[in-house]
Amino acid sequence: MPTPATPAQPPLSIGPYTVRPPVVLAPMAGITNAPFRTLCRTFAEGGAVVGGRAAGGGREKDGAGGKGLFVSEMITTRALVERNEKTMQLIHFDATETPRSIQLYGVDPATVGKAVRMIAEEGLADHIDLNFGCPVPKVTRKGGGSALPFKRPLLRAILREAVTGAGALPVTMKMRKGIDDDHLTYLDAGRIAVEEGVTAIALHGRTAAQHYGGTADWDAIARLKEHVPEIPVLGNGDIWSAEDALRMVAATGCDGVVVGRGCLGRPWLFADLVAAFEGRAHDVARPALREVADVMVRHATLLGEWIGDESRGVIDFRKHVAWYLKGFAVGSEMRGRLAITSTLTELRSGLDELDLDQPWPSGADGPRGRTSGNNRVVLPDGWLKDPYDCAGVGEDAELDTSGG
Repeated sequence: MPTPATPAQPPLSIGPYTVRPPVVLAPMAGITNAPFRTLCRTFAEGGAVVGGRAAGGGREKDGAGGKGLFVSEMITTRALVERNEKTMQLIHFDATETPRSIQLYGVDPATVGKAVRMIAEEGLADHIDLNFGCPVPKVTRKGGGSALPFKRPLLRAILREAVTGAGALPVTMKMRKGIDDDHLTYLDAGRIAVEEGVTAIALHGRTAAQHYGGTADWDAIARLKEHVPEIPVLGNGDIWSAEDALRMVAATGCDGVVVGRGCLGRPWLFADLVAAFEGRAHDVARPALREVADVMVRHATLLGEWIGDESRGVIDFRKHVAWYLKGFAVGSEMRGRLAITSTLTELRSGLDELDLDQPWPSGADGPRGRTSGNNRVVLPDGWLKDPYDCAGVGEDAELDTSGG
């Protein structure tokens, strides 16, 4: 049975910002750019129609924030400090985004400090999230992402530089349980975060070795909440529906949820989440294919406007096609055609050939995106010998590109 929402569920406070309901869009490389954030935020704020439901088109403001927090894709601190052209585009926010939220990745405390001070001094964002959860080899082989919290002094140094450099801007962090089951770090990392002034922590209930396989360990989220009661703890992992979000909060006592793969090809999931946390769990979007197709074209259009080139926008959209069409009766030939379109006209024309009256299929619910697991974590040589030996980690380990 789904867990009912309760009006007593408090909003989430991220520094001066009130996030009601307590829902955060997870940073995803190559996904959570400004166009996708705009789509998700539009649904959360009731400015869209899906599943036969219409809500007010205006934006409902709540203090200094809106309905949810929508974080940018990962920005590397080195690329930001060097003002890399691609990175500077990735940190561009729509004028309606409040608060503007950037996720940073870095392994060198000095470089992280420079990047954070740049953001604060130039007014580039309102909130900074630090990435200690990425499990991909190009990140962990440098000692970054989910590998970094194993080096406790390095984690502390980065957090101290970030919090100090941010000034009045709130700093949060996202992490995993640890490198693998033999090298769990999340409780130590949580305590260090509290001591260094981090505003909130998000925990993905998997290790780096699990990547996105298996089942997320929600019990770990509950343990972290008990371990660091001083600050909000957000849960992440296996939230495929609004009901899952309510169950996670009920089971773990977490202060909010972070949604990643569950919204791939389903930006309207944020409308469901708002409804659920407001006590309207029955008001769930089940769009027909016609409505899904309209959102697909809108998504591709926004990408083209953001990039400044329609064709490049449609090409960038291709990776989303399979997620949007999951479960619908669309033949392999047509799926292939849609996945190689390069203009909005081609995309719209192909979609119009489908049976757009198809209702939402049961096969469209549940896991989506990457599901691989039990991978060997690629680490720097000797990384696991001593959690307090941080020799050899520095500026040379910084990545010079952002996003996917």
